[in-house]
Amino acid sequence: MRIIIAGAGEVGTHVAKLMCNANHDVILIDDNAERLQQMEAHFDLMTIVGSVSSIDDLKSANVESCDLFIAVPPYEELSIMSAILAKKLGAKVTIARINNYEYLLPENKEFFQQLGVDQLIYPEELAAKEIMTSLKRVGIRQQIDFSDGQLILYAIKVRENAPIVNKTLAEVGEIHSQKLYNIVAINRDGETIIPRGNESFKHNDLAYFITTPEGTQQLMTDAGKEQFDIKNVMILGGSRIGKKVAQRLEDDYNVKLIEIDKEKSNRLADELERTLVINGDGRNLELLKDEGIKKMDAFVAVTANSEVNILACQLAKKMGVRKSVAEVENMDYIDLAENVGIGTLINKKLIAASYIYRYTVKARVSHVKCLTTSKAEVLELVASDDSKIIKGRLSEIKLPKDVNVGGIIRNGQAIIATGNTQIMPNDKVVIFAMPSGIRKIEKMFN
Repeated sequence: MRIIIAGAGEVGTHVAKLMCNANHDVILIDDNAERLQQMEAHFDLMTIVGSVSSIDDLKSANVESCDLFIAVPPYEELSIMSAILAKKLGAKVTIARINNYEYLLPENKEFFQQLGVDQLIYPEELAAKEIMTSLKRVGIRQQIDFSDGQLILYAIKVRENAPIVNKTLAEVGEIHSQKLYNIVAINRDGETIIPRGNESFKHNDLAYFITTPEGTQQLMTDAGKEQFDIKNVMILGGSRIGKKVAQRLEDDYNVKLIEIDKEKSNRLADELERTLVINGDGRNLELLKDEGIKKMDAFVAVTANSEVNILACQLAKKMGVRKSVAEVENMDYIDLAENVGIGTLINKKLIAASYIYRYTVKARVSHVKCLTTSKAEVLELVASDDSKIIKGRLSEIKLPKDVNVGGIIRNGQAIIATGNTQIMPNDKVVIFAMPSGIRKIEKMFN
C-alpha cells in the first residue's frame, strides 16, 4: 500500500515505523526537518518537509495516488483539515486523530464522512477504555476482548507458585478433560516465543492465553491468580485519560485523583461529581500515605511523564496496592516497567497503531491489536469461501512457525482451537502472529 502520514510526532513516527516494517510505501510529512532526517536515516521511507494543511505540499506527496492517509499532527483542527484536503485531492481512505469525544458520537460520523474524513481516532478515549478493562480483573497484565468478549486474550505473569510452572504445554493440556484455554505465546527475557507442546512455563514468563468467559476462572486458578473486587481507586494525573477514567469509575467506585497543577485541580473538582480531587505531588510518599494509599485496591498513573508514572506505581506497590496501571509513552521504558512489576502498561502510540493497522491488512479483518509488552500482534480474521486456511484441519495445514491460532467464533459460539479444528467459511479466527508471520497468514485468509 501507498501510505501518507501527516505529522511526525510520537504517534506519527511510531505508525511510520510499523508501516515500514510491514513493507508498505510510506511518505512522512512534517514541518520539522530535523525530526524527518532522523526518521529517514533509520527507516526506508520518503519524507517531505512541509505543512500537513498545505495543498501544494500534499500534491508534492502525490496524495491523489494514496491508498491510506493518516493525519496525526498535534492539533485536532489541523488533523481534520489535513484529512479533508487529502480526500478532496484523491486519497482513497483518510483517518484523522481527534481529542473531542463528541465527534465520535454516531450522529456525527456521517457528517465527517461527508466532509471527507473516513475514520476518526481518539487515542486517549481508547486508552481510558483499556484501563477500565484492566480494572475488571486483577492479576492480568493485559486483556483484549474479541466478538464482544466471546473470546478473550489474557496476558498473565506466571509466578513460581502457579500450578502450571515447570509443566509443558502438553502436560497442562492434559490437566482438564475439556480444553478451556490456549497458550498462544510466551514473552521470556524480552523475547517472544511461539510455543509448541514441549515448551515449559518458567517463573516470570509473561504468557498469553486465549480463553472464553466460561474458561476464565479455571485459567486464573491454573495461573495461580487470586481474584478480588476493586472498590477503592487512586488516579495520579488529571490528564484527559485521567479525567475520563475518573468519570467512568466514580459512580461505582471510591475514586481519588491527585493533580499537581492547582488550576487544573480546581477545574477537575468542578467537573467530576463524585471524585475527590487532591492538589499535590503524587511522587510524595507522605502525601500518598495521608490520602490512604494503603487502603487502595488499584493505583492508576497517567501523568505526561513516563518516569513519574513508573516510580509512582512502584511506590504504590511498595505500600501494598495489588493492582497498578501506568501510562508509559516512552517505548524505551516498556521493558523496564514490565520487569519491575507494573501491572498494566498503557501506550497511546500502540493503541493508535492498532486501530490504524487493520486498514493495511488485505484479508477481512475485524480486530487488530499491537501488544504492549511484545513485538507480536493479535488479529481477528474472517475466513472466506476460497481461503487456504479452510482446506483442512489445523494439524494438516502448514501454518507458519511464527503464527498461532487461539480460537474461533462460529455462528456466535466460541471454540478453543485444537489440532483437530477445521476452520469454516465466515469463521472469525483469533490469530497470534509475529511481525514476520502477518503477511504469511494474511495470504492464507485471502
